[in-house]
Amino acid sequence: KIMKKFLTILFAGLLLTSCQSKESSSSQKSKEINVYTALENEQIPVFLENFKKHHPDIKLNITRDSTGVLITKILAEKDNPQADVVWGTAATGLLMLDKENLLKPYAPKGLEKVDPKFKDSAEEPVWVGNNAWMATFAVNKTELEKLGLPIPRTYEDLLNPGYKELISMPHPASSGTGFLAIAGFMQVMGEKEAWEYMEKLHENMGVYTHSGSKPAKQAASGEYPIGISYDYPSVKLMNEGNPIEVVFPAEGSGWDSEANALINKKDIKEESKIFLDWAISEEMMKLYGTQYAITSIDINNPIPNGYPSDPVSHLVKNDFKWLAENKNTILDKWSEKFGAKAEQK
Repeated sequence: KIMKKFLTILFAGLLLTSCQSKESSSSQKSKEINVYTALENEQIPVFLENFKKHHPDIKLNITRDSTGVLITKILAEKDNPQADVVWGTAATGLLMLDKENLLKPYAPKGLEKVDPKFKDSAEEPVWVGNNAWMATFAVNKTELEKLGLPIPRTYEDLLNPGYKELISMPHPASSGTGFLAIAGFMQVMGEKEAWEYMEKLHENMGVYTHSGSKPAKQAASGEYPIGISYDYPSVKLMNEGNPIEVVFPAEGSGWDSEANALINKKDIKEESKIFLDWAISEEMMKLYGTQYAITSIDINNPIPNGYPSDPVSHLVKNDFKWLAENKNTILDKWSEKFGAKAEQK
């Protein structure tokens, strides 16, 4: 009888331990989310340090790639979504996901403070921006001086025959920066004129890269002295002492918003919403403000060195809805016309 009682207690104890272990494992799993992001590699740890400070119990599995690659990946996973949230990825890309019903509307805490330009117009938005990033030219002054060539100040200037094969820019099907650049041409010039312009620009193009920041880095190294890129890497490289000048084109800069969204899936974790609330918190806006001149919530941050005094005035008027609806058509046509100069993946 004593042995039987002992075995019963032992079995009950094992059962309890097993249940607790399963519960702990299940709880641990629910505190883990998959985050897809197009933010630059060096930015991610700086930003996530703040998240860990506030939410040390939530594990983030980060997948980082350029906007075009991430959007393609999420579309490919539509029958079995792997991501829980998308963070810091082009709004125009997120709108393509929304067309496929892959985003779940969510109004994060603090939404009312976000500038309407940088969020979806619905009361419960499918995307909310953190900041705006804008097209720039990164120009290697030393290299152009050697060649006796002027610094381009306008889109028209880029057509100077002296720049033949001296320019690089991101491939718009791979990179959100590449798409915002050609979207900028269209919004400034009109669609027909923009295609004519891009055919002429193609003559001066050395390569189309698969990264938005790479043309700025190529300009800094002198590999391609003129890089059509975006503000963050261009200004950063200039402030690090590279021989480049950052040009905000006189006609206005194409732009997009690095935005966040909730993936539409059966199991939406509370941690995903916690993450999206954090992503537009005041502390995060201040952190974004150390990297970008334009944040989606006005925090009165000083304009970083290298930007014009009123960067918002350089943004072209963007029709995000039109861009999202026509993006695939534009990219197919662009790839057919100009894809031969794309760098090897």
